[in-house]
Amino acid sequence: MGRITSSRSQLKGDPRHQSLLASKFINCLMLDGKKTTAQRVFYDALEEIGKRHEGEETPFEVFEIALENIKPYIEVRSKRVGGASYQVPMQVNKARQQSLAIRWILMAVRDKKGRPMHLKLADEFLAGFKKEGAAYTRRENTHRMADANKAFAHFAW
Repeated sequence: MGRITSSRSQLKGDPRHQSLLASKFINCLMLDGKKTTAQRVFYDALEEIGKRHEGEETPFEVFEIALENIKPYIEVRSKRVGGASYQVPMQVNKARQQSLAIRWILMAVRDKKGRPMHLKLADEFLAGFKKEGAAYTRRENTHRMADANKAFAHFAW
């Protein structure tokens, strides 16, 4: 008899791009159930990217590439072995990669104060696109930690 696996709830694509990724990002951006406000902030950020970015990529492609650049591929998890806890490097599955990237972008944006949200979001997308910025730094630190603890990789089972 096989194990019962939970199915992920099906999300509808966002109104403009029919993208599940954008829809997920908007849902994470939303506060207090104000989805239309979150959508407006997201689309305004994309418009701002369109004004500032000189390249053949569309603003939405810049968003997708930025998210792809920020996704972590390996992370450390605590594993308790014989009374000692070790930071064991482990691969990150696709769903967790996406949710961590989204979370890190939003944390970086919410930490900055004094500017409208859509401008801060556009800044972070452009920074992620260029492989810089707070969220990208967080990813690099995660990878560096995993690399430093490579010696404990044999505990990953």
